[in-house]
Amino acid sequence: MKNIFLLLSLLVVIAIEAQAQTNPAITNWLINTTGLTGRHYVNGNPTPITDAVAANVQSVQYSTNWVYVTTTGVPSYITGPFLDGNPSVAQNQNAIFKISLNPVQNTGNPTNTTGGNIGIFINGVALFDYRDGVSWKNASNALAGGPLGGMGDGVWNRDAVPAEKAGFDCAKGHPAMGNYHHHQNPSAFNLDLTVISNICDIYAADGLYLINAAQHAPLIGYSYDGFPIYGAYGYANTDGTGGITRMKSSYQLRNITTRTTYANGTAVTAGPPVSTTYPLGIFREDYEYIAQTGQDYLDSHNGRFCVTPEYPNGIYCYFATVDANWNSAYPYLIGPTFYGTKTGSKVTTISETVTTYNPSNGLTEQTAIDVKVFPNPSNDVLIVQLSDLIVSDVPVYLIDMNGKIISEKTIAQGSTIAYFDVSTLYAGNYLIKIGSGQNQKSLPVTVGE
Repeated sequence: MKNIFLLLSLLVVIAIEAQAQTNPAITNWLINTTGLTGRHYVNGNPTPITDAVAANVQSVQYSTNWVYVTTTGVPSYITGPFLDGNPSVAQNQNAIFKISLNPVQNTGNPTNTTGGNIGIFINGVALFDYRDGVSWKNASNALAGGPLGGMGDGVWNRDAVPAEKAGFDCAKGHPAMGNYHHHQNPSAFNLDLTVISNICDIYAADGLYLINAAQHAPLIGYSYDGFPIYGAYGYANTDGTGGITRMKSSYQLRNITTRTTYANGTAVTAGPPVSTTYPLGIFREDYEYIAQTGQDYLDSHNGRFCVTPEYPNGIYCYFATVDANWNSAYPYLIGPTFYGTKTGSKVTTISETVTTYNPSNGLTEQTAIDVKVFPNPSNDVLIVQLSDLIVSDVPVYLIDMNGKIISEKTIAQGSTIAYFDVSTLYAGNYLIKIGSGQNQKSLPVTVGE
């Protein structure tokens, strides 16, 4: 009997270990194994300050049903400044996120997303929905709640993405009392086809990944219902065929001039009339869901069931929606309701037996390097931009034509950019070398012309 018990225990361990090697919800977190720390800007200083807080995810532990992600909530890309008067900076959250490994569809009434954390990005940064806690207060004919103080009616709820644009950093994030988070696609403003914020001009950063219209977007996070979240592009057809296309929101702005009813016709406490001060789109209730027939249009939760590179058998997925100019498109990531049963949360302790995931057993090297170097030629700064989501640090070298290394930089996991100051170099031809081993790539560059 004792031998049978030991055999059964061994089989359970083997089964859990096998799950760890194949379950993307365990293997795809950006675990910091190099001591990488966060960086931030302060207003008026374009030189980032290096923090003492470790960046990205610190550890991943799992059981049969759950994955536990321990993180500071601080990304590897530079955060700040937040130019709308927000006094906070990205601070260590000492957080443990608990996410289901066996997500299921909610077949009852959908659960609304809420303010605060509703998911987590793979670098351990918090994910928020559209709202910022501000809503219209009819009695005072003004906005109230959230950073404005007081409490609004909660009927016409302000959309943080347009309303707080001035307070987002280059990576489109900001903190709430130290809890740095994204409401939207975590790719930098200056990487969009139409740039709608100039924050990156002085306080350059990058973000979690770069949108690439030629390839399936990376897996960028998980919702509190356990389902994965992808970037802006996916397979045209849900079975993984049809090429790559932008995933499109099925929400559109309503054709209204007054705010007295919801999209379903329900009469509600009035909000402000549509105006230049309160344009369409400033409130979540300005949108209506219109079901579409194309497979590249998403459902009311902002997702669809489909095949992805990480889930070849298919799974329900959310997508970070953007418009044709790559500007964020409502409902941005998840919402306004969850597709699945919401079981995830932040916890303070782990109350079951877990196994610690070793990333060397699951995360592979960067297998391909898709790189841009610009401006080329350059007289001052040379920028190296990788378009893939970087799962481990990538070395970048500036080399002269004699093979001498002039400068070395690192593109950290979970970021995309390295900068070289070439203003003091002699004019001529050089090489940029990216990566190491079999994944190495070299590109010619010119300085001083």
